[in-house]
Amino acid sequence: MAKSLDSNTLSRIAPKLAELSQQVLFADIWQRDILTPRERSLITLGALTSLGRVQQLPWHINFARQNGLSREEIAEAFTHLAFYAGWPAAVSALGCLDEEQN
Repeated sequence: MAKSLDSNTLSRIAPKLAELSQQVLFADIWQRDILTPRERSLITLGALTSLGRVQQLPWHINFARQNGLSREEIAEAFTHLAFYAGWPAAVSALGCLDEEQN
């Protein structure tokens, strides 16, 4: 499995993508007040899980924790997703949550 890139590595490899991620995604989209950061984190975790983007999950799990989601709420979201995104996707996501604890 490919490793997730941190912001420094992304900046080195693809500076424009890093710039767009920071300026458009995090400084604009994540700051809009229609949805809370907590709600945006739930949506992001659901999308990443459903699409099988497990490389991105560890960072977003940590971000979701910063945005007020508890481990139990994240585990419940992944459990709920088992019925909509598939059992393997949910189990893979839960594996990322377990790694976050260690």
